[in-house]
Amino acid sequence: MNLITDKWIPVIREDGTHDAIVPWQIAESENPVTEINAPRPDFQGALYQFLIGLLQTCFAPEDEDEWLEFWEEIPAPEELQAVFEKVAEAFELYNPDGAAFMQDYNLPEGETKQVPALLIAAPGAKTIKDNLDHFIKRGEVDCMCSGCAATALFSLQLNAPSGGRGHRVGLRGGGPLTTLIVSDKTDEYLWNKLWLNVLNKEDLECTPDILNADVLPWMGETRLSDKKGKITTPESVQPLQMYWGMPRRIRLDEPDGSGVCDICDEISVPVFKTYRTKNFGTNYEGAWVHPLTPYRMDIKKEKPPLSLKGQEGGLGYRHWLGLVLQEPEMGDKAATIIRFFNEERSYLISDGQVGALWCFGFDMDNMKARCWYDSWFPIFNLNDSQKENLIDWTGELIRTARDVVKILRGSVKSAWFRRPKDIKGDMSKIDAQFWQATEPDFYLTELVVPRPLVADCLWFGGRDAGKGTNGTCLI
Repeated sequence: MNLITDKWIPVIREDGTHDAIVPWQIAESENPVTEINAPRPDFQGALYQFLIGLLQTCFAPEDEDEWLEFWEEIPAPEELQAVFEKVAEAFELYNPDGAAFMQDYNLPEGETKQVPALLIAAPGAKTIKDNLDHFIKRGEVDCMCSGCAATALFSLQLNAPSGGRGHRVGLRGGGPLTTLIVSDKTDEYLWNKLWLNVLNKEDLECTPDILNADVLPWMGETRLSDKKGKITTPESVQPLQMYWGMPRRIRLDEPDGSGVCDICDEISVPVFKTYRTKNFGTNYEGAWVHPLTPYRMDIKKEKPPLSLKGQEGGLGYRHWLGLVLQEPEMGDKAATIIRFFNEERSYLISDGQVGALWCFGFDMDNMKARCWYDSWFPIFNLNDSQKENLIDWTGELIRTARDVVKILRGSVKSAWFRRPKDIKGDMSKIDAQFWQATEPDFYLTELVVPRPLVADCLWFGGRDAGKGTNGTCLI
């Protein structure tokens, strides 16, 4: 299967029809595609990133004027098809004699693994050996169709956690958060949802020479990281490799003739059952800053940026400021694409509408996936003065809430135990219940008295994102 020329991406069209498309069909105007319809939430996030990466690599706008042109009028499908098919040779899924998508260029031998091991949440060999696969059990997935195998492979390379000696983590670290801007309109076409997350060429260095290992690492020999190997920093390769990072050395084995996919239930299709893998693949180090991921910056500038990860207890309003703007106290900074939207595009396309932030990712405990988080947060159109006010004011609210959590936790422990300071158990449920119970009030703006004539107020316009109403002045 070729991921550029064959139909494999599951979608929903405007009339509700379920379909499978080739990538360029996201630009079709007749019964257009409105949403991806992946069989798993992690696949949903991976397919969004695949299409965004493809657009960023092959169809990035020259500047903001060209971006706006294609926002207002979707390009012809034939135009998209022409640019995508120029790189089709790099997107063969199974190609024993050459380059294969997201797979080691030359891996004649390696450890054979069952294809379910491509799924980050699948139980590992030790878990199975110790008979500890209580919740996600062995044998639930034995084979995958080409589309699911491609998505699982891409998702693993994007999110790769530590996998044992020499099995490298992803370019953004293991289990990074991904944040995407999504349109305010519920009936928006998929094209617009993707296009919101594509940067201009003047803001992200792009190269016309795409078919090489500096952009698509599987197009050449792997940058090995064994004793004689090397690390891979942002200076080592092209910036576009951020969308196609490939830390794991993997090669799919030949698919069986036909079968039923255990993930999407597609019938009578070639299915993959095994793959080969080897350690010491690409080792990404240094100041990588992926455009779709928020980072924690070292205030002293002594350490490289650290991607924000999924956390036990989930994502909520205590993370909102760092995900949408920045949280100076923690050093958290919103993803490049989010900051670009806040500073540029929200004014170009707003027309009274605001976007929302879709945040998703695994909560990893080293090699073990504890949970998958998928959250939505409101975004507001603000000028510089309003942003400054919001950061200060909201930051104070969040800091106060964190202090209250500590007091609450201590009070509950004192009520439960005679010697609360000696108790070392997990009290995270107390914290989680507090954050969950107070979440609605954090976004509640109806209680604030409108002051629309105050010039320097913080004005939340647009839909009632989070619980807000149109035209509520907060500061």
